[in-house]
Amino acid sequence: MRELLLEVLGWLGYLERPAVLLQLAVVIGLMVLRRFAARRNWLRQLRPRAYTPLALVVLATSCLLLALLGLPYGLSGQLGMLWLGWYALNLLQPLLQRRLGTETARQLDSRLLRPAYLLLAALMLISSLDSIRDLAVAPLGSVLGAPVDAGKLFNAGLITYLVLVGSGPPAAGVAWLVQRAVGLSDGSRKAMELMLRYTVVGLGLVGVGMHLGLNTTALIAVAGGLSVGLSVGLGFGIKEVFSNFVSGLWLLFEGSVRPGEVLLLDDDHCEVRKLGLRATLLWRDRDNAELLIPNQTFFTEATTSYTASDRMRRCQVDVGAAYHHDPHQVIALLEATALGVDTVLAEPAPKGLLLSYGDFAINYGLRFWIANPIEAPVISSAVNLEIWRAFKQQGIEIPFPQQVEYSMVWPPEQHRPNVDNH
Repeated sequence: MRELLLEVLGWLGYLERPAVLLQLAVVIGLMVLRRFAARRNWLRQLRPRAYTPLALVVLATSCLLLALLGLPYGLSGQLGMLWLGWYALNLLQPLLQRRLGTETARQLDSRLLRPAYLLLAALMLISSLDSIRDLAVAPLGSVLGAPVDAGKLFNAGLITYLVLVGSGPPAAGVAWLVQRAVGLSDGSRKAMELMLRYTVVGLGLVGVGMHLGLNTTALIAVAGGLSVGLSVGLGFGIKEVFSNFVSGLWLLFEGSVRPGEVLLLDDDHCEVRKLGLRATLLWRDRDNAELLIPNQTFFTEATTSYTASDRMRRCQVDVGAAYHHDPHQVIALLEATALGVDTVLAEPAPKGLLLSYGDFAINYGLRFWIANPIEAPVISSAVNLEIWRAFKQQGIEIPFPQQVEYSMVWPPEQHRPNVDNH
């Protein structure tokens, strides 16, 4: 570690050279000037996106002037090329969005393309200052008795990042092929995708350990130490983390809660978006909110699922009608009204019921089936609106309780209703 720090500190000696400071000042000054010009729109005839190419042209002109004056310009030219590559990534993003979709393109850009470009840029700058091979063999110490140098640590970190970020698309592709071959549901496909991804991540971490030279005896010792630490640290919150981890694995293999299912949580319809090892991500339709629910919640509390076997759900709306209307006519009208709503399924057919005889109305219930459980509140509202319209057209009265006012007089036997006010 000491040798590596000495090498890095030696790079600071380049900043003492006036030519290097001049080139850095030119590049940094153009970057700052470009940002201020774009924010304040100094050149109104240009679009904000045109400021970066203009700044690169000015930078190229500056490098040419430095060359004509006999001054070094290699660092400024190298930084300009890196700036040009970063600008090219911005131009590539709309093309990726058209090909892959907005969300997929955004993840590919932020998780793979830009980190890879920054890594290559850092390696390019380091190679201009020092020898990468000499840095790679710089010793950093030992891990579990195995010597580790900078090259091994860099490769281990790179492999770990690629496994964590790049395991998603291959796992999704394999799960899609299995779904096409076997005929799995979308929820089963997503569950298989998660299990394949975590398997690849686990194998990748084992490969990183082998690359670092860790032996199996040391790994077993670490596992034993972790088990002891787990038992000691249960009172410090590790118990909850471990419980959620085990619950996540169990949910993945059991398949009781899968991505795409619709659950009833606190009287709200939520869709399972992502099943992680610690928590499950749910999406709530009524306010477009995303909820993170610990996995152990699905083992300690009862949860209602509307998509365990299929996505059909039965809904019910209640309404009252006056006593002087024929119940058979009201029930037939309710069933016909439900069939007039496009989102109500015709099979199973809607069913009207006489629920009870109330104080001022006969209470009816209309049961119907829908295909998407998460749209139940919206569809029920549409059915209620159609019932109001149908009752109004057929002259069916929906009664409501009324009150009669009395003037307070004494004695109470002389109370009379205020008929003059009605």
